Amino acid sequence: MAERLTRKDVDRIATLARLELGDAEKDLFVRQLTEVLEYADQIQAIDTTNVPPTSHVLSSTVVDRADDPQPGLTNAEALANAPDPSPQTGLFRVPRVIG
Repeated sequence: MAERLTRKDVDRIATLARLELGDAEKDLFVRQLTEVLEYADQIQAIDTTNVPPTSHVLSSTVVDRADDPQPGLTNAEALANAPDPSPQTGLFRVPRVIG
């Protein structure tokens, strides 16, 4: 079982991370970090004796579908759903996003 962290441990971690924590936050982090370490101990206790090692987390078989081109929308179809279309230019107005 993981040793319970102390407020001094949390103070040191906060200093290293350049965080300013209040008293309530320190108490919260003591509890939360201790729970994380306890969970890590539970994971370490799992018997993996007969589990083969994994060289990669992804399967070696390709599971993606084939990239078959499909017809897209025509300009007229795209403009038909636009809130502010300009069929003469083939464009439509969108809300300003940047400055």
